[in-house]
Amino acid sequence: MSIKGIVKKDKKTKRLIYKLSPGDIALLCHEDIDEIAAEALIKSKVKCIINTEKTITGYYPNSGPLKLLRSKIPIYEIEDKNIFNIVEDGGIIEIRNNKLFYLNECIGKCRLIEKDEILKLYDLGCKNFDMKLNDFIDNTIFYAKKEKNWITNKIDLPEVETLIKNKHVLVVVRGNGYKEDLRAIFDYVKSKKPVLIGVDGGGDALLEFGLIPDIVIGDLDSVSDKCLRLCKEIIVHAYPNGYAPGLARIKEKGLEAKIFSSVGTSEDIAMLLAYNYGAELIVAVGTHNCMIDFLEKGRKGMGSTFLVRTKIGSKLVDAKGINKLYDEKLNIKYYIYLGLSALLPIYILSMLSLPIKTMLNQISIRIKMLIGL
Repeated sequence: MSIKGIVKKDKKTKRLIYKLSPGDIALLCHEDIDEIAAEALIKSKVKCIINTEKTITGYYPNSGPLKLLRSKIPIYEIEDKNIFNIVEDGGIIEIRNNKLFYLNECIGKCRLIEKDEILKLYDLGCKNFDMKLNDFIDNTIFYAKKEKNWITNKIDLPEVETLIKNKHVLVVVRGNGYKEDLRAIFDYVKSKKPVLIGVDGGGDALLEFGLIPDIVIGDLDSVSDKCLRLCKEIIVHAYPNGYAPGLARIKEKGLEAKIFSSVGTSEDIAMLLAYNYGAELIVAVGTHNCMIDFLEKGRKGMGSTFLVRTKIGSKLVDAKGINKLYDEKLNIKYYIYLGLSALLPIYILSMLSLPIKTMLNQISIRIKMLIGL
């Protein structure tokens, strides 16, 4: 197999997505390509993927590579990680006979990941599930104990301009199924007009539905420049020591942002922000709430998430998977009822109008004559 095209690269797949155009070759450094990343790569219509890491490890049942397989996107792996630095972003690369050619020179070998290998490692991940679940629970309990004072003590919140008190708040994370779930509750969003908080790429998820985020919060490594310019407020998630990796990007773009220093994930602090500012209800879409979700995110436990959800309690409505409760296909009987209801006004009008009644009688007589009755 010979493949040639423009290569786009980034060490973070969620940033790379914004660079890709149809027909590009994606150069990644992504161990265990998760489902969301796979869907984004498929949507980008890449010609193939070159990965410097193991695409699927068998550590857990990762369905991302299976989706790429079903979409017939070739996946190559390279052992020499230095190739990532050799290739220029936007350059032309060619794969020929399991060798990589750049500037007409062979720069290394690559290996096509076959279907059997992906299926075998996925099955291994399924077999490892119980063992990983045990480790995940231990990790969650350890960090929940370690961080419990963070959730019980007063949290140092950033001052926000958006009015949250006594309002519904929609927190959107670009997690598995976010599009389907957001579509399922879209009528709720239009009628209740909740405060819209996008967690990193969740801001772009809102833009996809024509909604402007009131707040974008996170480390800002997976949200577009367009979203940052359009949203009303930006909050950068910083480490407890105050270091905020996303702040450099904000300064570079000439934008303003507030800092929220805290442990936990960005979606954790988004919910805490809404809760502590007096939200009446917090509706979450696309959030991470199971072991696979967190393993795909690179976290080996959910201690902070457990603490946050315990504190928020009944104020939180998790809409993850809500789309599965609705069947978008209408039953045939509803079409019949719709047709009959449309005929009803015509029938009533014909009974009340003498000219129409006479015309229908004449049509009836003609039909009977034609069929010999």
